[in-house]
Amino acid sequence: MTRPMDLELSATHDPDGQPPLPLDAAVGYARAVMDWDAQSIGPAVRSARDIAYGSHRLHRYNVFAPWGAERAPVLVFWHGGGWSNGYRQWVTFMNRAAVSLGFVLVAPSYRLAPADPLPAAVDDALAALEHIRDGIGTWGGDPDRVFLAGHSAGGQLAVLTALLAPDGVAACLPVSGIMDLRHPAPPPGSLEELVYTTVLAEPGLDAAMSPVCRARPGSVPFLLTHGERDTDRVIRSNRTLAAQLAGYQVEVDVVEEPGADHFQTHTALRSPAHPWYRRLAGLL
Repeated sequence: MTRPMDLELSATHDPDGQPPLPLDAAVGYARAVMDWDAQSIGPAVRSARDIAYGSHRLHRYNVFAPWGAERAPVLVFWHGGGWSNGYRQWVTFMNRAAVSLGFVLVAPSYRLAPADPLPAAVDDALAALEHIRDGIGTWGGDPDRVFLAGHSAGGQLAVLTALLAPDGVAACLPVSGIMDLRHPAPPPGSLEELVYTTVLAEPGLDAAMSPVCRARPGSVPFLLTHGERDTDRVIRSNRTLAAQLAGYQVEVDVVEEPGADHFQTHTALRSPAHPWYRRLAGLL
């Protein structure tokens, strides 16, 4: 199956206007999950694409639901890509596993830097959640049992959304989320420097956009996942966030996936037998 031209990936140029991915591993991940988008819709899945929740071309989400669902739990999963890359199609491969558990899976897009730097993506995540809760009954979903998750930058969006708009959120399960955007002296040319030069609307927003700086008391449980071979920043910031939430008496746990790197923590979710789904079901 041929992919639309605006979804073709290249290590050097993307016709949709997204900058090149910075790492070979990221390019390989992006190509794999985009290929899976065209292959993975199961016959038991009712689906719809490009549902608008706003006026921007990226204010869209895809839905994958069990046929005949009634008051089913909802899993909203935001894609990663360092807030400057990524597509909602990167989440499609999770549809069979989510639906087999009885979940309605929703995969939103959001505005990307540098055209729309943070906090644009956070504003979009909040707007998407409101729109999803208002309309998910059409797909047999329960607006009062919404689980938030995402990979990498999408994990950061999931956590901030759960902290800022907890009503109706049953739990938050970020995967390899980037929980701390702050860096005292980012090396020139590093990914950390790109946060300040490209991702943030202004450098002083680094704390406001960091979940580790927004932890607070609340009733939403958190299950944080990172890989054994994940980036140091991801591992440290997830452990820090967990300690902060626990200090506020929030139910929180951290799971380290053995042997997994930053991208494998997500691609491994192609298997419905992955323990992450059992942990998700256990939070129902």
